[in-house]
Amino acid sequence: QVQLVESGGGLVQAGGSLTLSCAASGRTGSTYAMGWFRQAPGKEREFVAAIRWSGGITNYADSVKGRFAISNDNAKNTVALQMNSLKPEDTAVYYCAAARGVVNPILVSNWAYWGQGTQVTVSS
Repeated sequence: QVQLVESGGGLVQAGGSLTLSCAASGRTGSTYAMGWFRQAPGKEREFVAAIRWSGGITNYADSVKGRFAISNDNAKNTVALQMNSLKPEDTAVYYCAAARGVVNPILVSNWAYWGQGTQVTVSS
């Protein structure tokens, strides 16, 4: 299995920045991609960003494109989500996910492993 642990959530003012981290452990050799989803109160869990396990190739939701950046660290066992120009509508629980094989990152059901989530709150 793959275990995922998110960290870095917190409270930030609109326009500010915050960086989330996801640490992966376990049998990560078969992991093809890592991603971030978020779920706001009363809303469905939605795709935010994804990156290939090998790094370099990224996908972003239109709502965060140009503001958020997903990346692997040098050890290739953690993934970061740098969030800039944060808006109140970015407020959500953010979840790290891992996928095996080629997937459509938009679909929650295509992701095999999930972290516990970390709360991000953006104040006006």
